[in-house]
Amino acid sequence: MKRVILSGGGTGGHIYPAVAVAEALKQRHKERVEILFVGAEGKMEMEKVPALGYDIVGLPIAGMQRRFDLNNLLVPWKVVRSVSKAKRIIRDFSADIVVGFGGYASAPVLWAAQRMGVPTVIQEQNSHAGVTNKILSRKARRICVAYDDMERFFRADRIIMTGNPLRGSFAPKKEKSAEALEYYGFKADMPTLLVVGGSLGTRTLNEMMKSWILTLDGEAPVQVIWQTGKFYEKEMQEFLKEHPTKNIWQGAFIERMDYAYEVADLVVSRSGACTVSELCLVGKPTLFVPSPNVAEDHQTKNAMALVEKDAAEMVRDVEAVSKGMTRALALLADKERLNTLSRNILRLGVKDAAERVARQIEKEW
Repeated sequence: MKRVILSGGGTGGHIYPAVAVAEALKQRHKERVEILFVGAEGKMEMEKVPALGYDIVGLPIAGMQRRFDLNNLLVPWKVVRSVSKAKRIIRDFSADIVVGFGGYASAPVLWAAQRMGVPTVIQEQNSHAGVTNKILSRKARRICVAYDDMERFFRADRIIMTGNPLRGSFAPKKEKSAEALEYYGFKADMPTLLVVGGSLGTRTLNEMMKSWILTLDGEAPVQVIWQTGKFYEKEMQEFLKEHPTKNIWQGAFIERMDYAYEVADLVVSRSGACTVSELCLVGKPTLFVPSPNVAEDHQTKNAMALVEKDAAEMVRDVEAVSKGMTRALALLADKERLNTLSRNILRLGVKDAAERVARQIEKEW
């Protein structure tokens, strides 16, 4: 029996890659592997991971707030307590290996494991490594990455190109199925735009859509799937009641993301690591609007990694409301450009990323 600790959380971009790897390990080893997740108390992983059938233990770790906050004074104390608790967890679980996927809890668990002589592996999702992973990588056995040129941050002999592990099945579709079109109430002969801002939503993309809708006369010239996010759902529903517009599907969530990708001719999206990986697998032309509110500007760097390969286009957040839809509509009208973007982004997809990470873990336990 091999015992594996997977640590990561705070956002779905850290949680779901870890879960995808857990699923790959379970599939490959059945009952011969035991998995324990370690997360941060009060963060989403403490609910999401048990709901998927895995055990999780929380650490009292917390990050520094960018604005002045008295809670920042407690951070050093929480770090010390988290490292101490992480050592107990590793010892009590008799871990053979610890794998970090980023997020608050990942750092103290990896740090503790390395000082206890337990092998560690890092899965770096972004194109620009964070300070913590750069430090922890010095004693990690393997660093699994999703982008080229990561030698800028890690020792070249420890880097393994695996791609970002994803849950679910993502693949390009040559044709739009009748089922997918019917699901959204769309026509096959009309261009379709997918605007997606994540589960909570994105103020910039919602304001971009509102600004555009106000220029229309009750009917959009293209079909739009507009995912507004839970946080903005009520506000955007009220807006559409006041400004009803044909050819627009609006929802807080997109339950059938496979159908959304299938019918979309162009995607306007943030550029979180897992979102980028999904878009590479489905081969969708994309206009990225990177979030400026991410540590070390990771989303801009993720987007630029594709832009530099002519595999996507980008509009900066500060310009999106005024220029985003103009650029999106111009792209939708340029089929040759859409084909080029689709062809180039599809080349970057890694279908078996979870299995690749699982194999690296197996080499080190």
